[in-house]
Amino acid sequence: MVKNIYLTTANFPKSETYGITAQIQRAAVSIPANISEGCGRNSDKELSRFLDIALGSAFELFTLITLSVELNYVTKDSAESLLREISEIQKMIYRLKQKLNNT
Repeated sequence: MVKNIYLTTANFPKSETYGITAQIQRAAVSIPANISEGCGRNSDKELSRFLDIALGSAFELFTLITLSVELNYVTKDSAESLLREISEIQKMIYRLKQKLNNT
């Protein structure tokens, strides 16, 4: 997903390099980075906290991609593919959090 985000944002206007482009890239990278960091912690409670952060980044990314369509920075078709992927990641994170809370 991160690779797809970088490929998509490569076509954004240069005037957005330090704006929405950077924000989208940071949010995308934040998802796997926080999951990874949480897995390296010594407790399910810590992992759950980092999963919350990753989930927040996924929602942020979803919003930013939707906004990018409105700004005509990305086509609806390209965005739909990314948004489906982000939604699936959100569901996976949520299910993992549920499993952690049930143990």
